[in-house]
Amino acid sequence: MLDLTYEAPTPKVIAGAQHDWELVIGMEVHAQVASRAKLFSGASTRFGAEPNSNVSFVDAAMPGMLPVINEFCIEQAVRTGLGLKAQINLRSAFDRKNYFYPDLPQGYQISQLYHPLVGEGEILVDMEPGIARKVRIERIHVEQDAGKSIHDMDPAMSFVDLNRTGVALMEIVSRPDIRGPEEAAAYVTKLRQILRYLGTCDGNMQNGNLRADVNVSVCRPGAYEKYMETQDFAHLGTRCEIKNMNSMRFIQQAIDYEARRQIRIIEGGGEVVQETRLYDPDKGETRSMRSKEEAHDYRYFPDPDLLPLEIEQAWVDGIAATLPELPDEKKARFVKDFGLSEYDASVLTADTQNAMYFEEVAGACGDGKLAANWVINELFGRLKKDDRDIADSPMSPAQLGGIVKLIKADEISGKIAKDVFEIVYTEGGDPADVVEEKGLKQVTDTGAIEAAVDDVIAANPAQVEKAQANPKLAGWFVGQVMKATGGKANPKAVNEIVTAKLGL
Repeated sequence: MLDLTYEAPTPKVIAGAQHDWELVIGMEVHAQVASRAKLFSGASTRFGAEPNSNVSFVDAAMPGMLPVINEFCIEQAVRTGLGLKAQINLRSAFDRKNYFYPDLPQGYQISQLYHPLVGEGEILVDMEPGIARKVRIERIHVEQDAGKSIHDMDPAMSFVDLNRTGVALMEIVSRPDIRGPEEAAAYVTKLRQILRYLGTCDGNMQNGNLRADVNVSVCRPGAYEKYMETQDFAHLGTRCEIKNMNSMRFIQQAIDYEARRQIRIIEGGGEVVQETRLYDPDKGETRSMRSKEEAHDYRYFPDPDLLPLEIEQAWVDGIAATLPELPDEKKARFVKDFGLSEYDASVLTADTQNAMYFEEVAGACGDGKLAANWVINELFGRLKKDDRDIADSPMSPAQLGGIVKLIKADEISGKIAKDVFEIVYTEGGDPADVVEEKGLKQVTDTGAIEAAVDDVIAANPAQVEKAQANPKLAGWFVGQVMKATGGKANPKAVNEIVTAKLGL
């Protein structure tokens, strides 16, 4: 494991207030389970299908239709819990949450309140190299999603698409351990990364497959410490929930605005009302949606159509045995095995495909540090410029590894390597063949290099005197020799010969 320092959160300071205030944030992240079928029916979960085409009789709540649990969805939730180092409850149960959803035909949501599938866990949130913060996970429960109401297709009517109805969700509930907007975004980023590594959610926030409800409150300095001692939420102030956030940037903006709004109310002599709010990114503000319901308002009761869910420890152990190497472990291995900085390792492990690509490049060239430099700086830079993902890279790991291998063998210089990179990236081909066909191989013959140095020195006597008076100017001669040889001369050899010839 990496040698991390677990730093106590530094509460966000709100500028412009009459008093000092601290932020307290808890999050409920809804992650769509990566499954081809829904939680209680065999209907497809494919995104982008024609409206109301992925709807079974169960999803439509037709009379006499009974839910049947999709075992794979439960397996995915257990896998997520194991990835978050959480307690897996061998006995859990589903409850009915009674609430009017215009896009949920049965009139209630099947969820888990009293006995969730997954209990307490934790996430290490990376704040900066070597610094991590621990956010506790309270629970993960499995529930069905609602459909989608569409209000912008007709001025007088709303339409309903039930394709999402019944899709399996994991609601991942954190403790109120997050202390600022940046940390909140970092938490969601890390959670999304872990889910993608596990393969339990694709993390696509644009499609709504990962969205967050953010609970925000403000309190005076010292109140959070009292909460940690007593676990009494009264110390934390009245919270407001901001629903359905699907952007890291908007999460930060909404938290900042909401904290300032609450402080203005309190310092103005008012009281914050517990409620559910929405964030308007166009206006940069939150607005009231409805009063905040408590659990009793939903009249939860055990779902009579579903028996308690009982799973065996052996089954859980079997899932645990198939877990992939997770981000923190992979990052630690990259630092240890390849000698990378923690920053470079973080960049390369941010996504599973990035990590796989890098490891193939490193394996092809035998130099992890040099491979990391070329993957991060050259390849990622070019892909970003072309608006491409690593999966769409026109250059394979073997091709980039071949370029790095030529550099390591002193067959091409770094400058020539960039030319080779451009050719292979745009035209394809084997890097070694490109170097051979285009005559790009590096000149290592010291006799030829020495002759080029002599020519440059003979042609520039005035510059020789300046360089002998100020050795830093010797670099000018190196540049001239490299230019004269078309960049093919070995830079190290050129530098050594120039230094010797000038008597420096």
